[in-house]
Amino acid sequence: MKIIHTIAELREWRKTVGTVAFVPTMGNLHAGHMSLIHAAKEQAAHTVVSIFVNRLQFGQGEDFDRYPRTLESDAAIIEANGGVDVIFAPDEKELYPNVIQQYQVTPPAISEELCGAFRPGHFRGVATVVTKLFNIVQADVACFGKKDYQQLAVIQGMVADLNVPIRIVPVDTGRAEDGLALSSRNGFLNESQRAEAPRIFYHLSRMKTAIEKGERDYSKLAIETVTDLRVRGWLEVDYVETRNAQTLKPAASTDKHLVILIAARIGTTRLIDNIEVNL
Repeated sequence: MKIIHTIAELREWRKTVGTVAFVPTMGNLHAGHMSLIHAAKEQAAHTVVSIFVNRLQFGQGEDFDRYPRTLESDAAIIEANGGVDVIFAPDEKELYPNVIQQYQVTPPAISEELCGAFRPGHFRGVATVVTKLFNIVQADVACFGKKDYQQLAVIQGMVADLNVPIRIVPVDTGRAEDGLALSSRNGFLNESQRAEAPRIFYHLSRMKTAIEKGERDYSKLAIETVTDLRVRGWLEVDYVETRNAQTLKPAASTDKHLVILIAARIGTTRLIDNIEVNL
């Protein structure tokens, strides 16, 4: 397993191999990342994992500075789980040599809803860095988790609209035994917060069951969830939304493929999760 820090070295390596599957990450790896890596290894002869904390996708007051940089332990975790061909771990000057990224990829208006409404510029930062990484790695396949459902939709739309020659493979959300979606930010939770955090998945499951039984008043379901979370001490509930899973537009009563999305803060930690509903 090679750890490569420069674009030039990665491109030289890329010339020597066949098909490549790619998993972009910001490091601080957990079991959810491992599921992405395992999925990628099934898609191509060679696998690249990038580890880069992307400043562009953090908003003002967000946790860029405290986001863990754990390359050594990340590499050890990957090695212990079977390894990959390459870990691409550039520093910020390597990926953004001009400090300011003058040319950026701006997603459509849907990226300004849901998480985008609370994190202005976030998806522009995501789309920009992913485009750069796609151009650098030149992979045939890239794997993205469904936990960041809106991010997945943005990347899928970007690849289609810009004719990027890469296939996007969605990977199901990894979960702890109590249902909590695996996330690097779970490490910020104290013991009582961690015990409360699975409440999000409980409500997603409850809403899904109600819809499958015929409930179509999505606003009513959302209000019930928001009320319960606030009573239990969640500081803010950014949104509880039922959307069309393909377009991410508000769900109509006739839609058959839905996704329920929740973003809420417990303590200082913002958690997101979702669940799909196929009628």
